[in-house]
Amino acid sequence: MTVAVVGGGPAGMMAAIAAASNGADVTLFEKNEKLGKKMYISGKGRCNITNACSATEFLDNVVVNRKFLFGAINRFSPQSTQDFCTSHRLPIKVERGNRVFPQSDKSSDVIKMFAKQLDELGVKVRLNTQISAVLCQENGISLNTISDIVSFDRVIIATGGLSYSATGSTGDGYVFAKSLGHSIVEPRPALCRILCDGTASLEGLSLKNVTVGVFCNGRMVDQEFGEMLFADNGVGGPAVLTLSSRINRKELHGAEVRIDLKPALSAEKLDMRILRDFSQEPNKNFINSLGKLLPERLIKQVARQSGIPFDKKVNQITAAERQRLVSALKGLSFPFRSLDTVENAIVTSGGVDVRQINPTTLGSKLAHGVYFAGEVLDVDAYTGGFNIQIALSTGYTAGLSAATQE
Repeated sequence: MTVAVVGGGPAGMMAAIAAASNGADVTLFEKNEKLGKKMYISGKGRCNITNACSATEFLDNVVVNRKFLFGAINRFSPQSTQDFCTSHRLPIKVERGNRVFPQSDKSSDVIKMFAKQLDELGVKVRLNTQISAVLCQENGISLNTISDIVSFDRVIIATGGLSYSATGSTGDGYVFAKSLGHSIVEPRPALCRILCDGTASLEGLSLKNVTVGVFCNGRMVDQEFGEMLFADNGVGGPAVLTLSSRINRKELHGAEVRIDLKPALSAEKLDMRILRDFSQEPNKNFINSLGKLLPERLIKQVARQSGIPFDKKVNQITAAERQRLVSALKGLSFPFRSLDTVENAIVTSGGVDVRQINPTTLGSKLAHGVYFAGEVLDVDAYTGGFNIQIALSTGYTAGLSAATQE
């Protein structure tokens, strides 16, 4: 059985390893000058290779099409990835949130592990080789390159999405899939910043234990609790990244971002806290009275949104004004512009419609002998090693199936 793998990221490398381990003659095509280019920058250069959780817990962290991934994740689980690393002499460690990293903190060591295994299994790796077309023919599948046309019994498309195009993720797989009759779910940004107005003065300010929400016409679309970070043109940080993946298929025209700065306090208890602070220094100007409640850089923003004059003495502030202050603290608001671009997103949501893919084999239901793996599929998950694990699980399943299926 001859198998071609298009794409040398985690899904493609694992697909090639699985296929070769099961007796296939495998050729891996990568258009970059080296394998795993996007993996080099993942996890801030450390490569968060998986998450040390059960398969069930893993699926709870999948945002899109988790049922589709059930077979692949159970066939090659997070534990399988950890075992694969240790069996191939890559020491690993588990950090906060069960994130798994190479002990060296070097993503290059992960790439070297995969490359060594490819070499030992006899996988032929063709770097700097751009595939321009995938064609199904009576006697197999042809791949067109700039220099030649090569034929195989099976092909696995693992070309990634559209995020970080400089690493080679330029949507090639969508073109191949469309040419084979597949539908593409519109690619969207996932795990990205939310762009909004009015944050420039707060750039670099990090907040912990807040709730970030997106609201349309006064109604909450979704929200997330945790840590966030202000940018010059919006908000980011862990809570925002998670939230972005849940709202990227929603209609958000006219939306606003609201931050509950005191989610642990009800409006009533927060009002009591404010009254207590005011009573301790009743002759203070309002703008100078919020230091115990807020980081210094947030004070003007909250005070401005409350509508209370900065120089008003706190002993003159009315109950109605206090309620406006409570509202500002419980819902600091910024006009929503959009999600960041898919180019700047950590992963791409959308891709090859999984309804046209066999979830057991990851083979195409439309083109015999064609398989898909990784980010090219319409599947994505939260941060924490889950997306690379999806790539490895789908790559393993596709490689195994391509090598062993009739």
